[in-house]
Amino acid sequence: MAKLGIGIIGCGNISTSYLRLAPLFKGLKVRAVADINPEAAKARGEEYNVRAQSVEDLLANPEVDVVINLTIPDAHFGVTKRILEAGKHAYSEKPLVLTLKEGVTLRDLAKRKGLAVGCAPDTFLGGAHQQARAALDEGRIGTITAGSAAVLNHGMEHWHPNPDFFFLPGAGPMLDLGPYYVANLINLLGPVKRVGALTSSAAEERVISNGPRNGQTVPVKTPTNIHALLEFHSGATINLSTSWDVWHHKRNHFELYGTEGTLYVPDPNFFGGTVEIGSKDGKLKALKPWKHPFGKVNQNHNGRELANYRTAGLADMVTALVEGRDARCSLERALHGVDVMTACLTSGQTGKFVPLTTTCTRPAALSPTEARALLK
Repeated sequence: MAKLGIGIIGCGNISTSYLRLAPLFKGLKVRAVADINPEAAKARGEEYNVRAQSVEDLLANPEVDVVINLTIPDAHFGVTKRILEAGKHAYSEKPLVLTLKEGVTLRDLAKRKGLAVGCAPDTFLGGAHQQARAALDEGRIGTITAGSAAVLNHGMEHWHPNPDFFFLPGAGPMLDLGPYYVANLINLLGPVKRVGALTSSAAEERVISNGPRNGQTVPVKTPTNIHALLEFHSGATINLSTSWDVWHHKRNHFELYGTEGTLYVPDPNFFGGTVEIGSKDGKLKALKPWKHPFGKVNQNHNGRELANYRTAGLADMVTALVEGRDARCSLERALHGVDVMTACLTSGQTGKFVPLTTTCTRPAALSPTEARALLK
C-alpha cells in the first residue's frame, strides 16, 4: 500500500499521541508539523525527528497529502477550511466544528474539491467497543429499547494549568467529552431523531488549583451540567448525562437495555475494557476479551494500563481513500454528532425538544481481522 504524507497542525499535548502511534499503521508517514508558535513546532519536530514548518509552508508542502488538525476547538473550523482550500484531505480532532452551520460549510467545500474529511474520536474502533457492537449485531440482548450513558466529574481546573477554554461556548462537558459517547452511540445504535435536555451550571466561575495560576478564577460561560434524552431512529431512548459539577458518583459509563438483557460497555473515552452482559436469568457475565488488536494494552498512564490506538481512524480514512469506500470516522457521522450535541444545548436554552436536521448511517463494524490489516 502506498504511503500518504501526513502533516500535523497543532503541536500541543495531543500531538504526541499521533506522532507516537502513527508509525504503527500502514499507509501513514508524518512529513511535517506546524504550530502558530514556531518554537512549539520546532520542539515537537526535534522530539520525533520530523520537519517543523510554518502553517503556510506545511499547507503548500507537496509531500503532504493529509493534514491533521490538532488546534483548539475554536480554531477547528477555520484551520480545516484552510486545509481543504489548500487541496489537502483533512482529519480533525474532536469536535469537528462548534456549530452545524460550520460543519455544512466544510461538507460542501470538501464535496466541491473532491476531498475527504475525517474526525476523531476513533475510540469506538477499540476492541471493547467493537466486541460490544458484535454482541448487539448477533442479537445477544435482543432489541435495544433504552439505555444510559454518563461522563460525570468535576472539570479540568484541578489539573489543567490553563483551563479557560474548557468553560467557554463551544466547550463544556458536552462538546469536550460528549463526542466519545455520541460517536459510540452512533456506532452501536445509528442516528438520532430528536433530543431534549436540561442544562445548568453550578458556579459562575472556577478556581484553578494547580500550576503557576493556582488560585486564579476562570469565568464559566457555557453549561457545565447537561442531562439529555436522545430518541434514535431505531426507537431506542438513551439518557446522556455530561457534567463537570459532580464530585462522586456510582453510575456506569454506558449501559444498553434490550428485550433479552443488558449490555455494559466500558468508558468510550478509551479503546479497551471489559464488556459484560446481564441476562434474563439475573446473571452477569463478563465476555471473554476478543483478540482484537485495538484492545491490547500498549500504554501505562499514571499506573493505569491502557489500550491507546489514536490514529486508527486516520489510518482507516487513508485506507478508505485508496479502496474507494466509506471511512468509519467520516464527516457525515462527525457532523451528525455535532448536530446531536448542539441540539442538546439548544434544548436546554429553549426548554423544547429539538429535531435533528442531519442523519448518517452506522459505520461498518471493524473486526479483529480488519483491524490487523490497518497495522504494519
